[in-house]
Amino acid sequence: MSLLTLLDSVRTLQTTLQTKAKNEPATRFYSLWDKVCREDVLFDAYRRCRANRGAPGVDRERFEDIEEHGRNDWLERLQQELKAKTYRPQPLLRVWIPKASGGERPLGIPTVRDRVVQMAVLLVTGPIFEVDLFRWQYGFRTGVDAKMALRRIHFGIVDRGARDVVDADLSDYFNTIPHGDLMRCVARRIADGSVLSVIRDWLNAPVIERTSNGERQSTEAKDSHRGTPQGGVISPLLANLYFRRFMLAWYGHGYADKYQAEIVNYADDFVILCREGRGEGAMEAMRHLMGKLGLTVNEKKTRLVKLPDERFDFLGYTVGRFYGLGGRPYWGTRPSKKSIKRLKDAVHDATTRRWNALDVESRVTELNPLLRGWAGYFNQGPVTRIYEDLDRYVARRLRVWLMRKRGKTGTGYRQYSDQFLYESLGLIRLRTLAANRSNAKV
Repeated sequence: MSLLTLLDSVRTLQTTLQTKAKNEPATRFYSLWDKVCREDVLFDAYRRCRANRGAPGVDRERFEDIEEHGRNDWLERLQQELKAKTYRPQPLLRVWIPKASGGERPLGIPTVRDRVVQMAVLLVTGPIFEVDLFRWQYGFRTGVDAKMALRRIHFGIVDRGARDVVDADLSDYFNTIPHGDLMRCVARRIADGSVLSVIRDWLNAPVIERTSNGERQSTEAKDSHRGTPQGGVISPLLANLYFRRFMLAWYGHGYADKYQAEIVNYADDFVILCREGRGEGAMEAMRHLMGKLGLTVNEKKTRLVKLPDERFDFLGYTVGRFYGLGGRPYWGTRPSKKSIKRLKDAVHDATTRRWNALDVESRVTELNPLLRGWAGYFNQGPVTRIYEDLDRYVARRLRVWLMRKRGKTGTGYRQYSDQFLYESLGLIRLRTLAANRSNAKV
């Protein structure tokens, strides 16, 4: 069977499941495990996980190892395990990654085998749950993205007149979701015992952390009955499903009407847009509902923003009132100071002395994707001046690195011209990406 035929059959399956879920909101699906085991579903799941790359799990198996020893044989063995219901998840490998706000966040990395099975379950169950999620939930969903959430906020401020904004933060959301309530959210639509059982096993999977003193295993998720590990393929969907409970309570119990307030959510980030004077009440109501859901509000980071005197950060952007040419005010966004600093820090790290032994091309090869990716997301609003500032910073750092590589001091302005950096070396110039953009507000 050809690749296109396999992928078409998966899309047909997803469309059929989603159509049934949409037309029958109360329907529970009893027979899904056989679809998870299908050859086309497993192949598509493997293909997607392979494209996402990712580090190996506790068994150290990589996609390259699977390809070398025979992908089809590997998938066939996995399929037989799933059909025989002998599949059991392996422990997660815990690593720590920096948080944008400081500190570190635990990431649980499943093995490739577990990732593929999670993706297969996601391919089958995702279309069912997609129709139930609120349209203001923008995280980890097909056809929507973070900038759509920002545009929704802009609409709420400009067209709906929101002036009080609850800038909310939950403490360790992914790791505190109660398993029992979460599984009830899943079971509302899924009645297939095999699917429910494997999801429960993923939630309870032990964690292995490798340290200088060896490996340490913990079962904190199973012991506390909480958490869906960040790093798992299925975790974003589960997080969305549980946050939907808050949305249901907010809109179903009259809070939205009482406070004239709308929620915009992306993963564990959300804001509540309220009419002027309604923010305090909305914030208290939010605290009350989150407590009932077993979640903790981070009081240090949660605040009430009063527009237009204040601004707030959301998804890497600063949102609020700005002033254009001639001092004319407008509602809009711009990349936040923290987002700009993170990029500069990454550029700084890529141009330090420790890379002096490397060739020049390798530095430009590392910098260009970094710059292009940043600009690909932070291209909303009047960004030209920010791009120009970043261009100056990147060029200065690269010139200094080039000088240090030669064992010289100085800034390198006379030695390395713009023409050399941008034409000979091929360094990306951000301002050229914005040259044909208008100074649009949003």
